Amino acid sequence: MKYDVKDISLAPKGKLRIEWAKKDMPVLSLIEKRFAKEKPLKGLKMSCCLHVTTETANLMIVLKTGGADISLCASNPLSTQDDVAASLVKDYGISTFAIKGEDNKTYYKHLNSALDIKPHLTMDDGADLVSEIHQKRKDLVKYLLAGTEETTTGVVRLKSLEQQNLLLYPIIAVNDAMTKHFFDNRYGTGQSTIDGVIRATNRLIAGSTFVVAGFGWCGRGLAMRAAGMGAKVVVTEVDPLRALEANMDGYQVMPIKDAAKIGDFFVTVTGDINVIRKEHMLLMRDGAVLANSGHFDAEIDLKGLNTITKSRRKIREFVEEFKLKNGRAVYILGDARLVNLAAAEGHPASVMDMSFANQALSAEYVAKNYKRLEKKVYSVPENIDRMIAKLKLHALGIKIDTLTAEQKKYLSSWEMGT
Repeated sequence: MKYDVKDISLAPKGKLRIEWAKKDMPVLSLIEKRFAKEKPLKGLKMSCCLHVTTETANLMIVLKTGGADISLCASNPLSTQDDVAASLVKDYGISTFAIKGEDNKTYYKHLNSALDIKPHLTMDDGADLVSEIHQKRKDLVKYLLAGTEETTTGVVRLKSLEQQNLLLYPIIAVNDAMTKHFFDNRYGTGQSTIDGVIRATNRLIAGSTFVVAGFGWCGRGLAMRAAGMGAKVVVTEVDPLRALEANMDGYQVMPIKDAAKIGDFFVTVTGDINVIRKEHMLLMRDGAVLANSGHFDAEIDLKGLNTITKSRRKIREFVEEFKLKNGRAVYILGDARLVNLAAAEGHPASVMDMSFANQALSAEYVAKNYKRLEKKVYSVPENIDRMIAKLKLHALGIKIDTLTAEQKKYLSSWEMGT
C-alpha cells in the first residue's frame, strides 16, 4: 500500500479521535451496516480528494466497507489532521497522501498519487481532482464512470465545464442536497469558522464589529454565530436579494470599503477572488483580523497586501502580522486558507454525518446508475436527500407528523378550495 503522511507513529491518537467522531455520526453508521452486507461498491476504485479529518476518515471507512478500493488525498494544504492520516494508513489500510502544511508542489503530487490507481469514481471537495483530470490526466477518462462533488466552489467549476461542453464524465453535486448546504454550510461553517478565529487569536468576539463578506448559506451561518456571541455584525454583498435578506435578519449591510473602516474581524465566505483588496486594507483599523472560510485562498488579495507591507512576521501559530506602510498592522489567519480547518478541526461530526451520508449514498447511486447518466452535473436524487433527513431525525429521537389521506387529497386537488 502506497502512502505519504507526516508521521505514522501518530496513528494511535488519530484512531481514538476517529472513534470519537463516529459516535456523532449515526446516519453514516447505519449506512456502514448495510454496506457491510450488500457491498455496493465492490470492485470499484475511488480517488477521493477531501479534507483529511476525523469525519472524512469515517466516510472512507464506510466506502471501504462497501467494497471500494480507496486512495485519499487532501483538498487543501492546511486541512489535514496528521494523526488521522496516519491512522487511516496503519489501522484501516487506506492509501492516504496528505501532510498538513504541504507546499503547492507536494499538494499536486499527492493529487496525482491519488489518481494513479486509475479510478472508476472520483470524490472531490473543490473539484481539484476533476480539474487535474481535465487538464493533465485525460488518460484516466476511459476508466471513469462518474464522480461526486462536496462543496459550492467545486460545483461552480463543474457547471462551468458542463456549460462549455467540456465535462468528460457525470458528477453528482452533493453540495446541492438540502441535507448538505442547509446544515453543513450554515451550521457547520458558522460554528467551525468562529472556532478557528478564536483558537488562532484568543480575542473576544463580544462587543466587536464582525464583518462577514458574502451572505450565502455559509455567510448566513457565520453571521448568526457571530451575532450569538455578542458581535455587531456587518454583511457585505453583491447580490441585492441576499443583501435585503441580511438587512431583514438584523445585520448592517454596506459596501466593503465602508465596512473596512469600522471592522475588527473580517471573514470572507464568497467563493470569489480578491474580495478584500489592498485599498480596503489601507482603510482598516490598526489590529484588524482577516480570515477566509471560502474553499480557496483567493478571497483575500495577499499579493496586493504584500505591495503595501513594509514588514511581516508570524506572531502566533496561524497568525501573521503585516505592518503596513501607513503604520498600521493587519493580521492574516491561516495563510488566508480555510480558517476553520487551518486553525481548528473543521465542522462538527454531527453535521458532517448528513453531508457524508450524501457522499456515500451518491457513490452507491452512480455505481448503480452510471450507464444512464450523461456528461452533466446532477443533483442528489430527492429520495436520497429526504431519506437522510428521516434517518437523522430518527437518530435524534425526533418524531414528526404524517399527512392524513384527506390532507394528501386536498394538497393534490384543484377542486377543494374556499
